[in-house]
Amino acid sequence: MQTVQGSRSEHQVRVFALSTCMWCMKTKKLLEENSIEYKFENVDQLQGQEREQVLEEVKRHNPKVTFPTVVIDSKPVIGYKEDELKEALGL
Repeated sequence: MQTVQGSRSEHQVRVFALSTCMWCMKTKKLLEENSIEYKFENVDQLQGQEREQVLEEVKRHNPKVTFPTVVIDSKPVIGYKEDELKEALGL
């Protein structure tokens, strides 16, 4: 996973995304605009065993395996849901 630095790191935030997904890009932009530190993985850019492992992790949080899947302190937010993301992050 790649890390995007931010001044707010009180939550563990992981974003599972697709590199071409507009909603995934909006999610990352929302986090960056609010200086949230997060880790992300563009699942479509992975291959082989690494991709399979990440997809299994996504499936544990989101059985439908849709993107973006955001995990904030082990609580998943599925899709771009600005209000839910802000609430979970205390914004």
